[in-house]
Amino acid sequence: MADEGSTSARGHEHRGYMNPSVVKGFAFVVITLCLVTSVVACILAIWQFADTDVLWRTVATCCVVAGGAAIFAVVNRVFGD
Repeated sequence: MADEGSTSARGHEHRGYMNPSVVKGFAFVVITLCLVTSVVACILAIWQFADTDVLWRTVATCCVVAGGAAIFAVVNRVFGD
């Protein structure tokens, strides 16, 4: 079992306002959900179960949410602590 001093000596210290691994996992889940939602919306539009207006709004919303999650993960890593 390694103590905190040996962990930081190897360069593995946590950096960020929030735990970077938790933020990274959260961003991964959000981006994955956005991708799945966009793919489902595209398939529904291809098969004409949804209007193209719904498709573009869904894809744009998912891009904004996924981009926000990714930017938050980067900002947490860069400006944390």
